[in-house]
Amino acid sequence: MTQYLEIVLTGYIDVPEDRLTAVSAALPAHISLTLAEPGCLSFEVLPDPDVPGRFNVSERFANRADFDAHQSRMKSSPWADVTKGIQRHYQVSEIAK
Repeated sequence: MTQYLEIVLTGYIDVPEDRLTAVSAALPAHISLTLAEPGCLSFEVLPDPDVPGRFNVSERFANRADFDAHQSRMKSSPWADVTKGIQRHYQVSEIAK
């Protein structure tokens, strides 16, 4: 029997105050484009209620190929430009399905 592995990314991005307006403005398009990608099962980027400038990130993709395709698309997107140089704190896990 073939085992399928979903890819789950969780973590956060801390956006400096001077870039918060630009990042917040770019976020809806980034979310919309990601949710439309093949294999995207869920994608949330939500402001942390306790840490100013922090966005909690949760992504789930059907498989490694779909996750990798998302990463490739994202690297040449307006989102990549607006968040360039902002450190991300992410963990990526494979979940047996």
